[in-house]
Amino acid sequence: MAKTLSTIVSSASQTVEISHSRPTVIIGERINPTGRKKVLAALEAGNFDIIREDTASQVAAGAAILDVNAGVPGADEPALLQQVMRIVMEVTQVPLCIDTANPAALEAALSIYEGKALVNSVNGEERSLGAVLPLVKEHGGAVIGLCMDDGGIPDTPEKRLAVAGKIIERAGKLGIGPEDVVIDPLALTMGADSTAGRVALETIELVVREFGVNITMGASNISFGLPDRKYINAAFIAMAIHAGLTCPITNPLVTEVATAVLAADLAMGRDDYSMRWLQGYRQRQKAAQAD
Repeated sequence: MAKTLSTIVSSASQTVEISHSRPTVIIGERINPTGRKKVLAALEAGNFDIIREDTASQVAAGAAILDVNAGVPGADEPALLQQVMRIVMEVTQVPLCIDTANPAALEAALSIYEGKALVNSVNGEERSLGAVLPLVKEHGGAVIGLCMDDGGIPDTPEKRLAVAGKIIERAGKLGIGPEDVVIDPLALTMGADSTAGRVALETIELVVREFGVNITMGASNISFGLPDRKYINAAFIAMAIHAGLTCPITNPLVTEVATAVLAADLAMGRDDYSMRWLQGYRQRQKAAQAD
């Protein structure tokens, strides 16, 4: 089994360590117009109040890193992403995960970021590897590697492991160490494929065993199209943490999911004297009394 690695990301004043031996790091997903009509409409109108609100609420709910996406159809994404990032950085000092498939927007965002960003993302496609990895190296960031390539999303854990290995190898050739490559095994909806959860979990186990790297995923994707999603997401994220997930991209405002993360960390021995669990309990009690 490979030695497990630590990934460091930072802002100008805060540093976050992602590690298999430390509590799970939540990456807040809400600053993203994809699938959120309210955010999309606000960004199209040039109204950034919802960005400020989502920034503050996610950090208050326990997000240690914030994913920032400004993919508005027809917009000048490089300029808009810079603007959204500046607003987020005015509200909080937590590190950012820059979420874009546009290399020009990525370069623009990295150029104004103070600290070590997490880039979301590169994949095994040759075009992606050639465009994203040099920018990550130039700006000293860390990067999320998606387990897909020119052939699409592999259907078995073994094939996804091979894509992860390709990304790690190519990053290494540019001087990006495996500690700065966070692998996303890809959680697909179980509503369309009942084996999607099992394949993702087995991929996590294989990747951690082979490479020791940290693991992320858009954890809520697993329940897309199904009812009572919060319960599915909570169960799955706890199972994924046991398998090796260290920094899920999720919504910390969903109590069931946030509680599942705390419970999983407690069960994994990553919560000394149950202090984080007890703190979470007090916060939930306070919120319930306020309601």
